[in-house]
This record gives sequence, C-alpha cells and structure tokens, in this order.
Amino acid sequence: MVKSTSFVLQLAKGYDNGTAGVPPIFDWFNGMTEVSYYEKQAIFYSLCAAYAFVSIIALQISSRGPRGMENELKVQLIRIQLRLSGIGWTTQKVFHLMNFVVFGLRAILFGFYSGVFNLKSKALEMMLLDLPGLLFFSTYTLLVLFWAEIFHQARNLPIDKLRPAYYAVNAVVYFIQICIWIFISVGPVSAGVETAKLFFAVISFTAALGFVMYGGRLFAMLRRFPIESRGRQKKLHEVGFVTGICCICFMIRCIMVAISAFNGKADVDVTDHPVLILFYYMVVEILPSILVLFILRKLPPKRVSEQYHPIQ
Repeated sequence: MVKSTSFVLQLAKGYDNGTAGVPPIFDWFNGMTEVSYYEKQAIFYSLCAAYAFVSIIALQISSRGPRGMENELKVQLIRIQLRLSGIGWTTQKVFHLMNFVVFGLRAILFGFYSGVFNLKSKALEMMLLDLPGLLFFSTYTLLVLFWAEIFHQARNLPIDKLRPAYYAVNAVVYFIQICIWIFISVGPVSAGVETAKLFFAVISFTAALGFVMYGGRLFAMLRRFPIESRGRQKKLHEVGFVTGICCICFMIRCIMVAISAFNGKADVDVTDHPVLILFYYMVVEILPSILVLFILRKLPPKRVSEQYHPIQ
C-alpha cells in the first residue's frame, strides 16, 4: 500500500508544470485546449445546458399510459408526492429533490463561468465550485443509506443507528470543508487548494467504498433468493447497475482530483482546460446521473408500502 501510494504521488508531482514525461492522456487534452473564445464559450454553455437538462430530468419523466397511449411529461417529484402523500418525505423524494438542486447549481455556475472562475477571492471560488460536489456526495450516499437499511432489515439487524451515522458523516464532511475554505481565505492559497482537492479525493473514495460494501452485499443477497421470486431479476440488475455506475464515477473522480492536487495539467477548476472539463463532468456526474435516474425511474405503488419510510 505504501509503495503504491508513493508511486501515485511521484507520478503526479513528476508531471507538474509542463515538465518532461507528461502523461499521454493529459498531453492529448492539453493539445486540444487551444480553442477560440467562442469554442470555449460553446463548451461551457453546453455543460450549462446539459446540467439544466438533468436537473429537469430529476423532476420530470416520460411515462407510457395504458393501451399504448402517448408519453405524458409529468413532474416526477409531484407524482411521487401524490403516490405517497400521507407518509412525509421518503428517500426517493429526497433523492430526486437533491439531484434537482445539485444539477441546477451546476447549471448556474457554468452559465456564469467567466465570473465564477475568475473571482478575486480564491476561497469564494472554491466554495462555489466545491459545494455542488459536496451535495452530489450527499445525494448518492443517500442510496448507500437506503441499501444499508434494506440489508440490515433483511438480516434482522438493527437499523436505528444507520440514519444518524449518515447525518454525522455528512456533518463532519461539511465541517471539514468549511474549515478548509476558511484556511484558504487566511492562509497559503496553494496549500489550502491542495488540501481541498485531497479531501475531495478521500470522500469520493469513501463513497465508492460504500457502494461496494452495501451495493455488493445487497446484490449477493438478492442472488441467493429463489429464481422464481417475483421481481428478483429486475432488482438484481437495478442494484448491480447502480452500484457499478456509482462506484466507477466516484473512483474516477477520486483519481482525477488526487492527481490534479499536484499536477496543474489535470486541474478542472480553471477555464484553460475546457475540453478536459467537458469530459470530466460528463463522465463523473452527467452521464452517471442520467443512467441512475433512468434505472430508478419507476414510481412506488399507489398503496403505501412498508418499504417507504418518512425521513425523521
């Protein structure tokens, strides 16, 4: 483990500031950064449009009616609320709402990219760029919490400590991030930015680990159900695909952010790397979220089920 960590740090530090031996992938991206002002503008506004689209997707979904009726576009969050109006805010409602907020914030930031990426206060710039990432972490670890509760209930294990643990972990993450922002505003900026990126790498790895632990356990548990169990195959695919998608996107983010802490050519928080920024956010947020929202698009049954509990 020590040897592997040393190799990663040596890899990142050795490629800093355009020195010899730049990784081919970053060389390729950096070779594409010579874009015109209008091309750069088109890239950032395309990201703005993509995030706005996913934000709307989080609230809306096309549903086919009976007997082949045409799809009707309905607000997904309102549809869920109507189905489960008597039991408060469920995990499914909160997940859709948080996706809407996260992607709405990203859309606004990329829509005003020239002002956001050129703020005089580095602490404020980092706060605006990092906040959607933190909310993204909270949104998708909510799925880990949901699966953990299902797994513990199926094994007759206590679940009363899972939700407080979720809140405590998120509170610690936000508290540490706020401390880092304060440090950037009063201390050495370069050290603070490096610390912020490494911290983001750590929480991204933690999220990926959570999906492997509870998504993997739930997947293994579903595989042991009788083959003739109704809905088993569908739920098996649902858990497997979502676990794989989320684990991969968080691991890519972990690696990219860790490298960018030491290698300026991998930085996705500057306007000088528009192509890299486009690929990065498409791979770690936009495409994974579209896939997950599509996989989890089904509404709960009209009759209140014991599977949907209000968030206390």
